[in-house]
Amino acid sequence: MKCPTDGTTLVMSERSGIEIDYCPECRGVWLDRGELDKLIERAADHAPPPPPAAPAPSPYERERDERQQYHQQRYADPQRYSSQPSRKKRKESWLSDIFD
Repeated sequence: MKCPTDGTTLVMSERSGIEIDYCPECRGVWLDRGELDKLIERAADHAPPPPPAAPAPSPYERERDERQQYHQQRYADPQRYSSQPSRKKRKESWLSDIFD
């Protein structure tokens, strides 16, 4: 059988009892009807168990996180709490239009 992409002869390989056709040039893989379903089933059988759930944070950690979040929100705007007064931008004169 020929590769639909580049016309190279496909190589047959057997993986987990399923015949897979692949192209050695473009590395494309072609499956016959039902082979994808078999691969998915076998992969699900060999899937690692899910990781254990993370322990709940202690009351101290929860309070610390809430405090950090509060300060981040409150002091997020640096101009709001700057020590220098903000300067207003001067109105540009009509000369600045000429020299730009």
